[in-house]
Amino acid sequence: MTLEQRLGAVEGRISSMLQSLGRARDEVTLVVVTKNHPVDLAIELYGLGVRDFGENRDQEAQPKAHDFAQLVEGSSATWHFVGQLQSNKAKSVASYAGVVHSVDRESLLIALEKATVERTKPLDVFLQVNLTSDPGRGGVNPAELEPFAERVAGASGLNLLGIMAVAALDEPLEREFEKIAKLSQKLISVAPQAKFISAGMSQDFETALAYGATHLRIGTAITGKRNY
Repeated sequence: MTLEQRLGAVEGRISSMLQSLGRARDEVTLVVVTKNHPVDLAIELYGLGVRDFGENRDQEAQPKAHDFAQLVEGSSATWHFVGQLQSNKAKSVASYAGVVHSVDRESLLIALEKATVERTKPLDVFLQVNLTSDPGRGGVNPAELEPFAERVAGASGLNLLGIMAVAALDEPLEREFEKIAKLSQKLISVAPQAKFISAGMSQDFETALAYGATHLRIGTAITGKRNY
């Protein structure tokens, strides 16, 4: 299949699922994850109508976003940083990303506040929650969600969009996404505007949609095999 065919197939599945749920297509943002692919692929996707691109490593994303801006005149693309973010990379990421999906600790929050001082527009962020018992995985402990959410919601230069999580591979999908939906409601009780849910990837996005996902992070199903 070509890139256009893969994108069309995923778009078709998204539209079909949303129709069955009684949800509108414009409720959902498709973030195409272009990590490990060259800028040419992002440009081709842009030509096919994609406007939201996801990256998870600053050392790859920063030059790619820069080259893209140089090559696509008047671009309306938005770059989403979807991976774990080191605090010392906050300034770099804030220079090109419109959305950061992985705010999960105080040190990163402070770094992003400092990095956004000179931005004319607030940086949109998701609060990442860790659904597992593995502290090595990114995300705040669900028990600490509400106090941390209050801190993020009050941070200068940032706009809290909602919650982000990755479903555990060894747990039933429905149970994982139900957890995310419930945590989203907890977040909304603290920050009423933070109603968006970043959840769902190539292998599980339809289930994520059934549980309220608004931002899908889809890579391989659209981009094909990555160039490692």
